[in-house]
Amino acid sequence: MSFSKRLIKWYLQNKRDLPWRNTTDSYPIWLSEIMLQQTRVAQGMPYFLSFTKTFPTVFDLANAEEEQVLKLWQGLGYYSRARNLHQTAQFIANELNGVFPGSYVDLLKLKGVGEYTAAAIASFSYNEAVPVVDGNVFRVLSRYFDIETDIAAASAKKEFTALAYELMPKDNPAIFNQAIMEFGALQCVPKSPNCLVCVFNDSCAALQKKKVNELPVKSKKLKVTMRYFNYLVVEDEVGNTVLQKRTAKGIWHNLYEFPLLETDAEKNFDFVSMHIKDDFFKEYSVIGIEECNPKSIIHKLSHQHLYIKFWKIKLKGTILNGINAQDLKTYPFPIVIHNFIETE
Repeated sequence: MSFSKRLIKWYLQNKRDLPWRNTTDSYPIWLSEIMLQQTRVAQGMPYFLSFTKTFPTVFDLANAEEEQVLKLWQGLGYYSRARNLHQTAQFIANELNGVFPGSYVDLLKLKGVGEYTAAAIASFSYNEAVPVVDGNVFRVLSRYFDIETDIAAASAKKEFTALAYELMPKDNPAIFNQAIMEFGALQCVPKSPNCLVCVFNDSCAALQKKKVNELPVKSKKLKVTMRYFNYLVVEDEVGNTVLQKRTAKGIWHNLYEFPLLETDAEKNFDFVSMHIKDDFFKEYSVIGIEECNPKSIIHKLSHQHLYIKFWKIKLKGTILNGINAQDLKTYPFPIVIHNFIETE
């Protein structure tokens, strides 16, 4: 039995019942693919269900306020995906009358849609014979065929795409793409796959050569930057606080946060309290400063590790345009700030 036939047979017996697999409608397929970039299915599923309930059509998503979209996305991370999703929905609704581009080449022109996402939509919606190549596909093919190409190399994508295209049944590319991704997600997992029960254990080159844990080859680990955030959680005499919007490009763009004192290392109470009095809230009298978490919360992003402390600051009088506790919960926050607010 050929690789693709055996793979598809395994898929039909083992596939998960996922809502975006029960349709050829480009809108939910596109939503799911954007959400599942850098995100596990179990984590992404509640967000997919919330989005499709709140925004059942691309027009509903297009007509939403960006803050509503970011609030619903809160906790899913990589927030540029949400902003691109919203802008692309507006483009499709307003410029394309709600109709998604009908080919891989045209899908690539959409903001936030790369080769992988375009291939997924084109094959699942239009049955176009375009292979998807993601981490799962790299892993399955590199192990099965014992390919030592560094998947971080620029040439790797082209090599693996060509191989996947060769293996793909051209009359049913959608099921092949679903099958190989599902096989990588459920069976041929990154660490300690159970090769004893694998349908390919009689033909997998990596297994025969005892190289399963060596493949795929991937070099160049991302350099991680350490950053130190001190969030100043103000409270005036009537319980109101202050927020600011992150408008600069970079992490958490257009999300809200408390006033921020960023430092070059973790700082003690004396240092932070001096800066609060000298550089923040000068027009008010500070009547109390409290360190909420003496040990920093470490929040890990793909390329940055944030060491976060929250400081409660009591002010005399009332803040101009202050935000009350009820309104506070309606703003879109990075998940680490949302969690802090929820536990207070």
